[in-house]
Amino acid sequence: MSSPLGYGRSRIKLPKALSKGEETFALHMKARGLNPVREFMFAPSRKYRADFAFPEKKILIEIEGGTHMRGRHNRASGYEEDCIKQNLAAELGYFVLRFTTAMVMSGIAERQVAVVLGVA
Repeated sequence: MSSPLGYGRSRIKLPKALSKGEETFALHMKARGLNPVREFMFAPSRKYRADFAFPEKKILIEIEGGTHMRGRHNRASGYEEDCIKQNLAAELGYFVLRFTTAMVMSGIAERQVAVVLGVA
């Protein structure tokens, strides 16, 4: 039996929490008139997604959250999985840009993406 609040056997599927870095990056891109694809699946066989992509340019963008705490990206297994993912992206011909939330907040990410895209 389940309750109307979702306790018990049935579970309410909650949407993925929005990342401050990702949301700010999206806003910066919109301000520049750029429209990257969000959650772009670049390797369907592995279900690997990039936070943002410019598929026509084969550019993937990852916003790394939790860099100042013991998050997934800082643990050995998470770091290794990130290496495998990024190397597969390179094998498939993608150029990967990685930014921390601090880099997004300071504007470094926005400026560097504009330079790489040739719209700076």
